[in-house]
Amino acid sequence: MTVELVPSRESEYQALEERRAELQVLEAEIALREPELIGLRAELLQFERVYLSIIGSRYDDLAAIEKEIARLQGLDLGDESEGAGDSMADDAVGCGQNRFHTDRLKKLYREVARKFHPDLVQCENERHHRHQLMVEANHAYEAGAEDRLTELLEAGATLDSIGDTAMSAEMILLLRRISEAKGTLATLQLDTEQILGSELCRLMRRVASAGALGENILNDLVSQVDRQIRKATNRLEHLRELVAITS
Repeated sequence: MTVELVPSRESEYQALEERRAELQVLEAEIALREPELIGLRAELLQFERVYLSIIGSRYDDLAAIEKEIARLQGLDLGDESEGAGDSMADDAVGCGQNRFHTDRLKKLYREVARKFHPDLVQCENERHHRHQLMVEANHAYEAGAEDRLTELLEAGATLDSIGDTAMSAEMILLLRRISEAKGTLATLQLDTEQILGSELCRLMRRVASAGALGENILNDLVSQVDRQIRKATNRLEHLRELVAITS
């Protein structure tokens, strides 16, 4: 009987060692990516402040002039008036993104919800774990990231095996931590890709690249907007003169 237990213990020990090593690699990658994301966000925030201080007010001035021109022309702004409180600077950098949810994306999300929804279990610890998975899934769905939902399904696949297989407490804990680490990595990668893919970040990179060559893109943008403001101001003054003559 004792002889039969030795291979099993050795096998379990080896499995534990493999999971510990896997978790260590994941945690090391998280430790590397988290500060990178934090630094990228801080860099982008600083650039946004500079951009808005230089360009933002000019776009707002231009929007006010164009609105007055439209009023004098008797144009019905319609739906445009609903967004009158928004700064044109927001649109200038293309920060808004329309999400297109494909049928495949919706199907993946429903699969995640069916498999890992917190309401499907009674154990509080299990509910918390599944809640974290659903938070990650919601982020991925809103971002339209099909690959992230697929990764989350794979990362959370251990939930099934834990429920059906007799494992040591340490193995269960390791599998849960590995699942959570994979979810964290998926979120870090998704957030990083979203930032790098934004219009504002691309503009920041263009400004940095041009600056290395001795060029100043922001000054060029200022000149362009100032020209638009001058043209719009001339149009407005001309319209006011016409209104004064005809009134």
